[in-house]
Amino acid sequence: MSILVKISEIESEMARTQRNKATAHHLGLLKARLAKLRRELITPKGGGGGAAGDGFDVAKTGDARIGFVGFPSVGKSTLLSNLAGVYSEVAAYEFTTLTTVPGVIRYKGAKIQLLDLPGIIEGAKDGKGRGRQVIAVARTCNLILIVLDVLKPLGHKKLIEHELEGFGIRLNKEPPNIGFKRKDKGGINFTATCAQTELDGDTVKSILAEYKIHNADITLRSDSTADDLIDVVEGNRVYLPCIYVLNKIDQISIEELDIIYKVPHCVPISAHHRWNFDDLLERMWDYLQLVRIYTKPKGQLPDYTSPVVLPDGHTAVEDFCLKIHKNLMKELKYALVWGASVKHNPQKVGKDHVMEDEDVIQLVKK
Repeated sequence: MSILVKISEIESEMARTQRNKATAHHLGLLKARLAKLRRELITPKGGGGGAAGDGFDVAKTGDARIGFVGFPSVGKSTLLSNLAGVYSEVAAYEFTTLTTVPGVIRYKGAKIQLLDLPGIIEGAKDGKGRGRQVIAVARTCNLILIVLDVLKPLGHKKLIEHELEGFGIRLNKEPPNIGFKRKDKGGINFTATCAQTELDGDTVKSILAEYKIHNADITLRSDSTADDLIDVVEGNRVYLPCIYVLNKIDQISIEELDIIYKVPHCVPISAHHRWNFDDLLERMWDYLQLVRIYTKPKGQLPDYTSPVVLPDGHTAVEDFCLKIHKNLMKELKYALVWGASVKHNPQKVGKDHVMEDEDVIQLVKK
């Protein structure tokens, strides 16, 4: 029996099952089985190296990577060519773009790579169309822009989210606060630090048994669901920020536009007329959470034209040195920093000092 048939059988059984306390245990088991089958779909078992996807994965350049995901003919290519000045083939029929088209924009001194991915169709997570490769490239991005057509219903948003969820991409979510540690012996040790509405000891044990895990420490630090537990056990989930770009607003009325603006994580634009691009770029910058550090050679003014851009959370002096060259750390004596992260300007700091956006740094070698 093929994997797709097994998946559809489990999905239909889940649809038939009523949701209540008595069936929660059974549904948790089915969800775990479903997650395992989905993983097998993405990574086929054994076999030698097949032919690589032709020209699909693009080398990562710049400081961040943004992928455009959406159904065919919603204006992804028009958006890319008007933002980055890269010509991605545009036509009025579906499936114009067949491979990944990269483009680069410079915004606030950072180089940001934009990827125009081919259109996704329903059932991409089950390997239909080129969906599998498209979503695999989407996993490597720092931010995902889901491009939607304003005229088509928001049902499309649900479908794309469902396809990405099936591939282990979680949009605008935090990783679940669950401690999971495998052991060699001692059985399942289950502790919950707050009241749980869905999971109990038996459900957790049965989900772990489905993965053939019989010895582990599980700590639930928030009210978690069976899906959260499965995500932690699978361990291959990617948590990405996401912006919904509603294209073609030149075809609707002002009243409709006011309603659209209230949808969270949403930016309405018109790719063809280049309307509202500045709002989109500003929102992209907010979601990427990049930190710019300016360099200052000794005895000269700081260079404000080309900052060193670091991801938020990795902005220590050590990260800055490693970004420039790995041997720089060996020669570093101390650093002088001007800006919001220090009390005096300049301040002498060591390698563990964490910098903030638009700080100026001067490295002093031994």
